[in-house]
Amino acid sequence: MITDLFGRPLRDLRISVTDRCNFRCPYCMPAEIFGEAYEFLPKDEILTFEEISRLAAIFVDAGVNKLRITGGEPLLRVDLPKLIAQLSAIPGADDITLTTNGYLLAQQATQLAEAGLVRITVSLDSLDDEVFKRMNGRGFGTRRVLDGIGRASDAGLNPVKINAVVQKGVNDHTVVELARHFKGTGHIVRFIEYMDVGTRNGWKLDEVVSAAEIVAMIDAELPLEPADPNYLGEVANRWRYRDGAGEIGVIASVTQPFCSNCTRARLSTDGKLYTCLFATDGVDLRGPMQLADVIAGAWSVRRDRYSEERAELTAAETASRPKVEMYHIGG
Repeated sequence: MITDLFGRPLRDLRISVTDRCNFRCPYCMPAEIFGEAYEFLPKDEILTFEEISRLAAIFVDAGVNKLRITGGEPLLRVDLPKLIAQLSAIPGADDITLTTNGYLLAQQATQLAEAGLVRITVSLDSLDDEVFKRMNGRGFGTRRVLDGIGRASDAGLNPVKINAVVQKGVNDHTVVELARHFKGTGHIVRFIEYMDVGTRNGWKLDEVVSAAEIVAMIDAELPLEPADPNYLGEVANRWRYRDGAGEIGVIASVTQPFCSNCTRARLSTDGKLYTCLFATDGVDLRGPMQLADVIAGAWSVRRDRYSEERAELTAAETASRPKVEMYHIGG
């Protein structure tokens, strides 16, 4: 097992299979403005499925047991179930998961489950169609995403986790409605504090709705009580409904940093290892042959603790720090 300078083990690898997305969520990948279009990687610079599988097997040998497919929007990658099948065949890769915006999920859920996908997380920031259209930046309504969640559940990818980024003045008034909709379904909604990811989202501290505020809003109408973490390194604070009808999670990346328990590494679309979502530089894994040593070396000198460092700086200082775009390395 590899540990970093703070004793944190490497257990979770997030694999970005594409830097493209069919949404333009303003908190992650805002729509092109002022003629500044996105420059996506050419096909020959994107890792092949075989390269991804080879790297994933090395990570598993190093102690990783959870592989999460992400993007961009991973369901845009052609023949994705083939990659899932390759990853699920790796001995020790016990937990193959995927994060998606859900727009293409209904068509692919069964194939993904049959290929070996274990669980799925779907992003859905609001049930209100107009709010959701504003937040996905493309005018898409909620129906296709909800259909995708239903198909994923029918395919056995349970419990489905639903991620919702909460932004003050945008969708915070729909938080309770979202919680109520999935209460009692067995699915788990996870509310995420609006983060200063990438360089284009115009993040401001006063647009953050804190985890404490989110819990208070829901608790006032749907009484909650704390629940224990499921595993070391879990980023969501768990809360269960007092009537036993399920639970929610709250990811307090801004107000309650969890860097001390982070066990995640990220593999970018072009094969670079990033040891933090807010890292500026990655380590190339596509070229070197001695990949196990490169992975161990990159992780063993890791000292990332961005959210904790944020508390020592002003909001303007943290927002202006250089960052890699999240759609390149995955959320």
